[in-house]
Amino acid sequence: MGESFVHEPSVAPNEQDILKTEDKKMNMEEQSAVKREVSSESVKTRPIYSHDEAVKASRDYFNGDDLAAKVWTSKYALKDSFGNLYEKTPDDMHRRLASEIYRIEKKYPKPISEKAIYETLKNFRYIIPQGGPMTGIGNDYQIASLSNCFVIGNKGDSDSYGGIMKIDQEQVQLMKRRGGVGHDLSHIRPKGTPVLNSALTSTGVVPFMERYSNSTREVAQDGRRGALMLSISIKHPDSESFIDAKLEAGKVTGANVSVKITDEFMNSVMEGTPYRQQYPVNASEPKYTKEIDARKLWNKIVHNAWKSAEPGMLFWDTIKRESVPDCYADMRQYQQTLAVRSPSAHTTAVVCWL
Repeated sequence: MGESFVHEPSVAPNEQDILKTEDKKMNMEEQSAVKREVSSESVKTRPIYSHDEAVKASRDYFNGDDLAAKVWTSKYALKDSFGNLYEKTPDDMHRRLASEIYRIEKKYPKPISEKAIYETLKNFRYIIPQGGPMTGIGNDYQIASLSNCFVIGNKGDSDSYGGIMKIDQEQVQLMKRRGGVGHDLSHIRPKGTPVLNSALTSTGVVPFMERYSNSTREVAQDGRRGALMLSISIKHPDSESFIDAKLEAGKVTGANVSVKITDEFMNSVMEGTPYRQQYPVNASEPKYTKEIDARKLWNKIVHNAWKSAEPGMLFWDTIKRESVPDCYADMRQYQQTLAVRSPSAHTTAVVCWL
């Protein structure tokens, strides 16, 4: 298989300039959160429960399901940073959600009553919120996101330490607010390609997988680590290294990984023809190209998925053609809740990858 490389200088953006806006935004958010008023009267009168009390009461609520009781108490019951529990059962949580939703609802004409909102939530009968809303709505004790999942990334092919650090910064800021994160690594230049610094050549994708994985493991989320999904295009020359990265024990333990599979690659697999990888992956005149045996790489994906349950596969062209969010302007970074259909399947499964 042949390889070719065309060297073009690349200028990395100033890291301080890239992070300046993000830092300012995050600082304003935290300052705003500190200024939020918590009713002293409600805090004084709000009862505090022990963990055992909440588990026991929740076990009765869940008809003896001990696991459900423990998960709810540890993950979703209202608590402060000192571990004090202010909710005894999910019914307390549903009343908190209804109260806060009604507080906003009554700002509009013909508001839905708090009782009606509560009835839709009660016993998880009609509406089952995601974890973020259950934890964050009406929560005066924590800075928490009301969304579960976020896709992040920079515009264009951001291949610099400044761009990589910006994504790392955004990732940890979201994770400490309870958000799960996904981002694509196809913008990072492949291993061995020239860079204009003292390293002379790029280390490739895998070390940055470790960087983002370690950041995820460092962020404590009330006893649980962050949730991260990393993806790469099968067209990227480092995709094979990406696929093998988690086979080594102790490596990339803070992330799930998935490969974005194209129709072109699958056709090469079925026809037994060579497949061209390139960088940048979407360039009409790439700086670096490499021909590989598509069927061999496909067999590696299947073997690794059998052996370690990863990588996952995102049939990217199918996603862009058939999922509802294909109306979005930029599908390149979209990897949250996807309608994924395998070429051999007859039904569509909607899944959250985080």
